[in-house]
Amino acid sequence: MKTENYDGFLIEELRDPELAAEYLTAAIEDGSTELFLVALRNVAEAHGGIGAIAESTHLNRQSLYRTLSRGGNPTLTSLLPILRAVGLNLSVTPA
Repeated sequence: MKTENYDGFLIEELRDPELAAEYLTAAIEDGSTELFLVALRNVAEAHGGIGAIAESTHLNRQSLYRTLSRGGNPTLTSLLPILRAVGLNLSVTPA
C-alpha cells in the first residue's frame, strides 16, 4: 500500500533531528494543536514509540498516549521531556 510506504518513509526521515524539527515547526505554524500532536506522535514513533519515550522520560505510558492523542493537551512539564527524548529542544523566535 502507498500509505504504508509513506508512513515507513516518514518515520525513517523523522529519525533525523533536523528533519524532525522542521516537521514539528511546520505543524506549529499551521496553528492546529491537533496537527502538532499528530506530528509529535510521528516523531515519537520514529524514536522507538510511546513506550520508549515513556521509559526515557519517566512519564507514565498511558498518560503519554492521552497527551499525544488528537484531543491531548500537553503541558510544558510533559512536552519538554518528550522533545528532549527525541533529541530536540523548544525555542521561541520573533513572529
